[in-house]
Amino acid sequence: MSASAIEFLQDWIHENVHLPPPPIKLEKEAETLARECKEEAADAGVPIEDIEEEVGDLKDLLVAKLEDAAEDEARPTQWQGARHE
Repeated sequence: MSASAIEFLQDWIHENVHLPPPPIKLEKEAETLARECKEEAADAGVPIEDIEEEVGDLKDLLVAKLEDAAEDEARPTQWQGARHE
């Protein structure tokens, strides 16, 4: 994958992959995100083939990223449960 394809995908995921509001349907959300990413990649002149050559199926990658976001959301922060004295 070209450096521009890697950079495009990393930036796109950072800007667009966030946990949707409930009810969460990760597969459906990933399909929508994959379609949007492919459209924006084409607009930016980044061949989707370059991206998928490196990461495999884009939808599968986005499902994994959404699952990561869901885990991050569920993980308590260090401040939760802290008592103020």
